Amino acid sequence: MDLVAVRTFVAAADGGQFQEAAAALSITQQAVSKRIAALENDLHVRLFTRTARGVQLTIDGQAFLPHARELLRVAQRADASVRPGRRALRVDVVNRRIAPAVLLQDFYRLHPGIELDVVTLNADVDAAMAAVEAGTIDATFHAVTVPAQRLPGSIRTARVIDDPHQVLVGPGHALANARAVTPAQLARHRIWMPGMAPGTEWADYYDELAAAFGLTIDVVGPIFGNEALLAEIADSSELATLVGEGSRYLWPDSYDLRRIPVRDPTPVYPMSMIWRGDNPHPALAKLRAYLDSRRTEAPGPEVWLPRWGRRSASRL
Repeated sequence: MDLVAVRTFVAAADGGQFQEAAAALSITQQAVSKRIAALENDLHVRLFTRTARGVQLTIDGQAFLPHARELLRVAQRADASVRPGRRALRVDVVNRRIAPAVLLQDFYRLHPGIELDVVTLNADVDAAMAAVEAGTIDATFHAVTVPAQRLPGSIRTARVIDDPHQVLVGPGHALANARAVTPAQLARHRIWMPGMAPGTEWADYYDELAAAFGLTIDVVGPIFGNEALLAEIADSSELATLVGEGSRYLWPDSYDLRRIPVRDPTPVYPMSMIWRGDNPHPALAKLRAYLDSRRTEAPGPEVWLPRWGRRSASRL
């Protein structure tokens, strides 16, 4: 169906005259008449009857009018869904409790007028990058472990998050009352991180961290969810887990869990925002500027980074 003719029909119905519709659409009255005639021909009905005061909807015209309005609304929504600046900025935060999700929520609080579509792809960096390249999402957050020259040509990355680690323990754990712990102290305790898939960028990070400080990171066990993990740690005098300082964890007061900073040195997980260099969405530039303003460089000697995190991951 010709949406231009439908729009002309609605304008004529609202104005009650072809002349009013012509003025509203900035076309001639003759063009209005031709469009209405073509629409009536397509529908095989009369939509208007002429009167001394203008035009009046026929019974068929009255029946068609609400559907015509809906056609125009659907067309407008379809246009907005793909037009940069009018559709929502679609961002993959990987997991809704970790630092990217927290930062994105802070960004939205500052810019409530920006429409966001927040998703979790449950994908590794390669799959998420492919989604960015295909246009399925506008941006994602991952550790970028390869040099910039080895990335697809359309992809841009910038390291925007350096998330320091904390150890999470229950009230009966030997470290429960410590104000801070060192990686050397953690080496004497079991760190439980069940379900971490081998070969992912986060598994590679923790493998290198464990090798650097002699940590015992146990990934064995089924995944029963975040709530079950917190409950197990709360009840245990031996289990501990590692969490990012920027991550969001909630638990009942009765658990009395303790988040303890890891220092001397502080293990830091570096994450980059990944986007297409030719993406024109105006909200994307605002998000990048916000993340740049929030990032702080940690002092080198006091921080431990994986090998791939010691080089710049930016490709501007």
